[in-house]
Amino acid sequence: MIMLISFCALVIFGLACIIMIIASIVSKKTIIDREKSSPFECGFDPNGSARLPFSLRFFLIAVIFLIFDVEITLLLPLVTVVELSNIFHYSITGISFLVILLFGLYFEWKSGALEWSS
Repeated sequence: MIMLISFCALVIFGLACIIMIIASIVSKKTIIDREKSSPFECGFDPNGSARLPFSLRFFLIAVIFLIFDVEITLLLPLVTVVELSNIFHYSITGISFLVILLFGLYFEWKSGALEWSS
């Protein structure tokens, strides 16, 4: 049984490697053209920078939101597990997870990462 699982894993790994190699070979651009790599503005050269500046503050707040959102989804199954587990282990797990979450929020708040305008 272990030999069958390891053989299947080896075949899947080999197929994944072959597909990645073929995809990287096929996706290579061989001709670099100035017109194709420049931004399009009705056939004229761009007046200024075509790339808009990216707000690093917005990106940081989006990443913080994503982290806390995922942690909340990890907290939701604790409600359904309360009947299946020991109440002591349940409360220790839930409280420690909430303390870590609140400590992270406090750290982000004190470091000024949650302030939109500075």
